[in-house]
Amino acid sequence: MNLSIAAQIAQTHLMAKKRQTLVAMLGVTFGIAMFITMISFMQGVNQFLEDSALDASPHIRMYNEVNTQRPSLIDELRPNGFNVVHHQKPKNEQARLKNGLFIAERIEREPGVQGVSPQVATQAFYNNGPIQLSGTISGVDINRENKLYKLTNRLKSGSLNALKTNPDGLIMGNVLARKLNVRLGDKVTVTTPTGNTRVLRVVGTFGFGVGTVDNTKSYANLSTVQEMLLRDPSYITDIHVKMLDPMQALPFGKRLRAMYGYYTEDWATANTAILAGEKIRNMLTFVVSITLLVVAGFGIYNIMNMTVINKIKDIAILKATGFDGRDVVAIFLLQAAFIGLSGGLLGLAIGFGLSYLLSITPFDAGDFLSLDTFPVIFAAKYYIMGLLFGVITTVLAGYFPSRKAAKVDPVAILRG
Repeated sequence: MNLSIAAQIAQTHLMAKKRQTLVAMLGVTFGIAMFITMISFMQGVNQFLEDSALDASPHIRMYNEVNTQRPSLIDELRPNGFNVVHHQKPKNEQARLKNGLFIAERIEREPGVQGVSPQVATQAFYNNGPIQLSGTISGVDINRENKLYKLTNRLKSGSLNALKTNPDGLIMGNVLARKLNVRLGDKVTVTTPTGNTRVLRVVGTFGFGVGTVDNTKSYANLSTVQEMLLRDPSYITDIHVKMLDPMQALPFGKRLRAMYGYYTEDWATANTAILAGEKIRNMLTFVVSITLLVVAGFGIYNIMNMTVINKIKDIAILKATGFDGRDVVAIFLLQAAFIGLSGGLLGLAIGFGLSYLLSITPFDAGDFLSLDTFPVIFAAKYYIMGLLFGVITTVLAGYFPSRKAAKVDPVAILRG
């Protein structure tokens, strides 16, 4: 059969029922438009949350896990005896990493490591007059920390050089600074859990856009925090590691734990809730989006089925003049393909427009997240996926009625 003839016949059928054709096209259009809008937005949310988690936390954190569960002296003397011990006090263990600076230097020389930051982290109480807030303070080599977290780009005020030249300097999270009502140059009294107090001057503020960090965290010089805790210059509690490939952090963290015997926590473990939420959002997005396209496909099936019923005499005439069943199938498949392709392209355009409007819509996330507008991802693969799914669904919806049309007996139809 000549495809051009089949195309002309298909075009005639479509133009004869313009309203019906338009309704079928709009079913595909809005199904794909909603698919593009939903998946672009939800993937944008997932990407933003994942980037925020990776930017604000190390790929690997090594620390000494202080375990309060320990065997009593009598258990050690009589390991197989029936021993009963009540209210045993936990041992006062230090959180330090032995040879922490040496370990950090060795890790930094490993292939695939972007940077390493040895530090002293501790809980702290911030006091400014009557205002008292709890948080954390990290003693760091600010150059190493900057290499890991790009602090230069996250500074809201002040500079990193001011911290390096000021032994009593403090770079504070911007939300914490606002709650304490302090600005650049103001002094803050910092108290450690052991009761040691020191007055530090705010030389800068930073913002990661993550509330759990900006609300509580501050940076000071490594030697400053060591002195506040009355520890020696080799005292290290944490080692933060950033990898060139974040996925390599999972096996590398296990290897570090086996090598040095200290506990390691990778970024996936630290952000389990975010990753679990991402999987749920992905599943919800695809289920809803595919449902929209399938519903549109059923609408097209009904329309194509009605077209076959309305054109039953035309089909009989075609078959009587020499067209066989495959020719009839081709005519209706061409109609379905035209509806799917036209509706799909229009749906992509509308979906892109809705996604763009969403991406420029202002959004105030407060202090929890740093967002000016809704996060949206414009990825070509989602547009290709939507168009293919829309066309395939439409063609399948047109195939089944066309099989029914191909089995029409022209003699029985023409006899009435």
